[in-house]
Amino acid sequence: MPVVILAGGLATRLRPLTETIPKALIEVAGRPFLWHQLQLLRRHGIQRVVLSVGYLGEQIQDQFGDGMELGIQLEYAFDGPVLLGTAGAIRNALSLLPERFFVLYGDSYLTCDFGSVESAFRQGNQPGLMTVFRNDGLFDNSNVEFDGTRILRYDKRNRTPDMHHIDYGLGAFRREVFASLDAGKKFDLEKVYQKLLHDGKLTAFEVHERFYEIGSPEGLRDTEQYLTAGPSIQGQ
Repeated sequence: MPVVILAGGLATRLRPLTETIPKALIEVAGRPFLWHQLQLLRRHGIQRVVLSVGYLGEQIQDQFGDGMELGIQLEYAFDGPVLLGTAGAIRNALSLLPERFFVLYGDSYLTCDFGSVESAFRQGNQPGLMTVFRNDGLFDNSNVEFDGTRILRYDKRNRTPDMHHIDYGLGAFRREVFASLDAGKKFDLEKVYQKLLHDGKLTAFEVHERFYEIGSPEGLRDTEQYLTAGPSIQGQ
């Protein structure tokens, strides 16, 4: 399945770094962060990526082009003058997407096995899948109640003591999930997940590899250290 990378945010938490460049182009371990993301995806067998871009997105397209130099096919979906939110951006990119696809946040570096996630998604036979990680509040605020098989609750704002897991940052979806959204309107992926969960249409897949991210100064520091150390060819 191809991957949609959500790379259109304003990245206000990282200013002044992101005042003149988008978050995807922040240098991490000597390369733009997006370069590391794409190398990781290619190692996991991903052949095609759709970059959903907004803020300063032209800089990303100018630098990475069609992806040929990295051995991966890149296409771009621009939000336009108004940011559409994480789910609205996916709706905006549907013309470039097949029936099934992954969704990855533009500030996440995830070393899980994408093939296993895809297999679980297909076997689950539901329109959506969320990967979860037992975080116990360590790397960020836990926001998922997970019983080992099913997600019982997901909420980033109203957390409970039973939330030991976290939305890992990799989702898998069928087109129908976003096709029903109004084009050009702002929608949040969190709300889409919550509706799927409410309707009994969300599969869960637990991963055991910690996530890395550059969405905060602390996360950027950890990711810099990890990538400078040189992860193995498997991305572990």
